[in-house]
Amino acid sequence: MEIRGRTFLVTGGGSGLGAAAARLLGAGGGRVVVADLNREAGEAVAGESGDAASFVETDVTDPQAVQNAIDAATGDLHGVLNCAGVAWAERVVGREGPHDLERFARVVRVNLIGTFNVIRLAAARMTQNEPSASGERGVIVNTASVAAFDGQIGQVAYSASKAGVHGITLPLARELGRFGIRVCTIAPGIFDTPMMDGASEEVRESLHRQIPWPPRFGQPQEYAALARHVIENEMLNGETIRLDGGIRMAPK
Repeated sequence: MEIRGRTFLVTGGGSGLGAAAARLLGAGGGRVVVADLNREAGEAVAGESGDAASFVETDVTDPQAVQNAIDAATGDLHGVLNCAGVAWAERVVGREGPHDLERFARVVRVNLIGTFNVIRLAAARMTQNEPSASGERGVIVNTASVAAFDGQIGQVAYSASKAGVHGITLPLARELGRFGIRVCTIAPGIFDTPMMDGASEEVRESLHRQIPWPPRFGQPQEYAALARHVIENEMLNGETIRLDGGIRMAPK
């Protein structure tokens, strides 16, 4: 799919991976709707993403809020990048007892159910698009994590939620293919985003040593570059792509 002149919704677009993707799409001539809970950050990114960019305050777990963001798209909605997410670390049995059930549910609610909420509403809108010359109507790019495959101790909620995002990718691609809508997922490794801001220098160095090459955190622009390639390469469909420097995370 060509980016120029197309409209894209980016959830979690106010920071990190989503912000980098929104800026890159805007620089490529796309119209961008930045959806985020943080109004100040989201408006700032929209302001950096081209004249056709806009911001909509959005809780991805709220159907009406997501519908409002989709309705803000000018004309057809051609693409969605699902970057909204939360992280949580807690042992199943810790010093304070068993894992808090509501915290587990919240991570799954935002990362997995929120992603699906956006997909179901965006896909319904995309089916109404006029197809391209090849028959394509839309593309959806989700964000999982290498924790879906190499979850560490304390990541049970996060790993479950991201494994779910990986798990829905192929059935979505199979079902939506008849409408000319592609679905792919990117599974980043350790990226330098706000989620990592609270990590100690010791933890950061430990993670660096686990990456075969390059021995550093990924940059949001590298995620955005892959997302752009997924959008532009029509043969990419139904796949989860690891973007991780070859890391296979240790148990802890």
